[in-house]
Amino acid sequence: MNDTSNTRDLLLARFPVLAELPAARLAELLAAAPLRQAPAGSVLFEPTMPCEGFPLVLEGSVRVSKTSPSGREIVLYRVSPGEACILSGGCLLSETTYAARGVAESDVTLLPIPAHLFQELILQHPPFCHFVFDMYGARLAEVMELVEEVAFRKLDTRLARLLVQRGPVLSATHQNLADELGSVRVFVSRLLGNFEESGWVRLERERVTVVDPKALLEFAQQ
Repeated sequence: MNDTSNTRDLLLARFPVLAELPAARLAELLAAAPLRQAPAGSVLFEPTMPCEGFPLVLEGSVRVSKTSPSGREIVLYRVSPGEACILSGGCLLSETTYAARGVAESDVTLLPIPAHLFQELILQHPPFCHFVFDMYGARLAEVMELVEEVAFRKLDTRLARLLVQRGPVLSATHQNLADELGSVRVFVSRLLGNFEESGWVRLERERVTVVDPKALLEFAQQ
């Protein structure tokens, strides 16, 4: 099986909506959108960069975040295999530049649909259009939940909830967790120390193990 066939099979496995495309249009898409691979830690886009395509994630994970002038970062959402970056779609539709940063959390394989094909698919292929706007709805709900978390919940309950959701073992530094929560490392380290004293977690180098998820969840729901 050649590389084109491998790419086609992986693309359709991750994005079944594209199986409904006419064969000629699918072949055009594969010819115009060569795979892009990037190692973990690669910056895929940054604020003010122009958007050159609509990236479909085939393998790996991309973290999309916003950074304040003081350097604090908050994670807006992640893009996993079978998903696409809605920020890229918004930039293409409105012809604007990026307003956030995208970083490969692991080795990633992307298939970036060129701008002109993305526009055509939105207009001419209703299933693809529905797929894109369904993603917009889901991401908007995530971001609204994030706003609620940041605005109305205390950091300690937000951290407890994050540990329950991402556990039982989190391979992350205290700085990683602080970035996730839009806080600073010293506050997160202090709270983790309190959780460890309570017997809820066990702290190791770049690792947090949830020992008592029930207690953490009860605390998060206060």
